[in-house]
Amino acid sequence: MRLLVISHTYVIDLNCEKLRSLTQLDPSIQVTVGVPKRWQSRGVQHHVLRPTTINDGNFRRLPLGHLSQNHQGLLCFGPDLVRLLRQFRPQIIQVEQGAKSLAYAQTITLNRWLGLGAKNLLFTWWNLPYQLTFPVAQLEAYNLRHTHGLIAGNQAGADILRQRGYSGPTAVMPQLGVNEAQFCPHPQPALVRQIKIPDDAFVVGYVGRFVVEKGLLTLGDALTRLRSHPWIWLLVGHGPLKTTLKAKIAAAGLTDRVRWVDRVPHDAVPRYLNLMHTLVLPSETSHTAATLTAPGWKEQFGHVLIEAMAAGVPVIGSDCGEIPQVIGTAGLIFPEGNTAALSDRLQRLMTNPADRLSLRQQGRDRVLAHYTNTVLAQKQLAFYHHLGVT
Repeated sequence: MRLLVISHTYVIDLNCEKLRSLTQLDPSIQVTVGVPKRWQSRGVQHHVLRPTTINDGNFRRLPLGHLSQNHQGLLCFGPDLVRLLRQFRPQIIQVEQGAKSLAYAQTITLNRWLGLGAKNLLFTWWNLPYQLTFPVAQLEAYNLRHTHGLIAGNQAGADILRQRGYSGPTAVMPQLGVNEAQFCPHPQPALVRQIKIPDDAFVVGYVGRFVVEKGLLTLGDALTRLRSHPWIWLLVGHGPLKTTLKAKIAAAGLTDRVRWVDRVPHDAVPRYLNLMHTLVLPSETSHTAATLTAPGWKEQFGHVLIEAMAAGVPVIGSDCGEIPQVIGTAGLIFPEGNTAALSDRLQRLMTNPADRLSLRQQGRDRVLAHYTNTVLAQKQLAFYHHLGVT
């Protein structure tokens, strides 16, 4: 089997692990990943990622010349892509840029023009209803009409594309898995001392972007209600809401309860997860549908949840988007934006060590069963076989 995957996601080395796992499952599989030569890192102004070429047995990553370095829908490629298609002659071309992407339309057209006969596969995360106008509506219709298989990162994404006319085979699975050897329980006593966490503190963690839709203001209010408990709020990440959060925390007189950790490399995230007694993802839907003026957002998966669960950290999530399906019964759920309910879930874990211990094990077991890179690679390979590619 010769698989070509096109996506800006794989400019980050760590994100390639699931695709590497495919070649380990079956030595006859050849995987080539095409990525843009330059990509603007989301949320970090002027930080441009420049991926290198990887040649590792049956796995390759090739940077390709392209247009647009920070808009996934407008991303498309130059002559490098044509040369790659002619030389590699893939049996599957999987483009992970969404249903309306130019790159997907480009590969569909080149597949036909070069007479490759490859299966066209699409990956999407988008999970809100939307309306389109000319010419984007025609672009999406063309893409869906020529799609042989759809992989959606969440069930809502699959449902939406069925409503928009796609009727072919579908699989639902996240784009990226977890390395269970890297994300695992591992005490960090030196880091505890470094960021000055008191011995009796219950550490409430968050990892991600500091933006309104991630529900951090609600989490701050919930913790304020529990000021009588000896908690520490550990915030790992960055974003425009940081100034507002700092002001709100200061106004509540809780500045000394908060620890800020900025721009941690992804391979260092497990160290900080291992400081937490719980990780909270309190995401909040910004709109129930998408328009040109208000694109809207609801949680598409919440990858940090499976990283935390793999590390043996009990998780609390809102009922926004895909979060309840990701957590299942291995964590606690509360209605999004409901401060009192979130306070209740936090207090339950603060005061009940037996619950924490049980959720630690349930969370890791769930990740090992459903969300490791190897498990997802097995699911993806089974989908390819279902499409008739061997």
